[in-house]
Amino acid sequence: MSTQRRDRQGDLDDKGDLAISSDKLVALKDAIATHVGDGDSVVLGAALENAIPFAANHELIRQGRRGLTLIAPISDMSTDLLIGAGCVAQVTGAWVGSVSGGLGHNYRRAAETGTPHPIRINDHSNFALGMALFAGAYGLPYVPIKSVLGSGIVASNPAIKLTENPFAEETEPVALVPPLKPDVAILVAQRADRQGNCHIWGSTGVSQESAVAADRVIVLTEEIVAPEVIASDPGRVLFPGFLVNAVCQVVAGCHPAPLTGYWQRDNAFFNDYHEASREAEGFDRWCDEWVREVADHDGYRAKLGERLENLRIHGQALSEPANWAAE
Repeated sequence: MSTQRRDRQGDLDDKGDLAISSDKLVALKDAIATHVGDGDSVVLGAALENAIPFAANHELIRQGRRGLTLIAPISDMSTDLLIGAGCVAQVTGAWVGSVSGGLGHNYRRAAETGTPHPIRINDHSNFALGMALFAGAYGLPYVPIKSVLGSGIVASNPAIKLTENPFAEETEPVALVPPLKPDVAILVAQRADRQGNCHIWGSTGVSQESAVAADRVIVLTEEIVAPEVIASDPGRVLFPGFLVNAVCQVVAGCHPAPLTGYWQRDNAFFNDYHEASREAEGFDRWCDEWVREVADHDGYRAKLGERLENLRIHGQALSEPANWAAE
């Protein structure tokens, strides 16, 4: 990582060295206020259908962010929600909607009629988006892929360039996908220490690529643990803590999305949202009830009440211990 990037993250101490041990535990509203500005590009839903940081979405709406570019591999209703709330100027992704309901109604309205305002769509396939984040993470000028050839994506996204494979003996077209380097990646972890080191397991999607490619990283975690707990299993650490700007303990911060080992997916909640957002007026009523008129995530959890507790995972499917000894 470049010195310039670390300086932007505030990870240098007074001597110019990495401040790896700094305490980064803050409230979610403060993390959003400090690290996400109007016009930023933000990764949401990097773990695909799992571990979507909905609590951060809600806070973005409450704080009135505008002009965001959402980079959304698979974000269920997350991106649709922010579009309907007027927070979004651009969407970089493959689709927007609910995996159990279909295409997002706010996304469709914004694309077709400019309601609540027009959005720009930077079209990708899921694979192309993953490769763009991979390129951003590893400093590549582009990644060549073939999966979008013959699709309408190349025509709809002028940033993807066509060329010929220079190593092929015969004509072989390839598509060049440029890198994505988001301003902010907001990710969910099962547990983290106060310095930003965290354990993530289950579906991780492109969480690692997003964290390394992004200029700033916010982690929402179920539990705060001692650094020794994280160090005991480095295989679950996808990115180092010095890349993280803020750690926020937000229990059930992914609701209604699932989180491996902690929370089941709230299918009914997704379906209720999809039905309520079918019309713009219905979306506004839903957003008022569940986001705008709820002070914070604690209030959201209280509103969910027993419904949330019924989603808690009580079963155990433990992994075998791993021996990390060197001698």
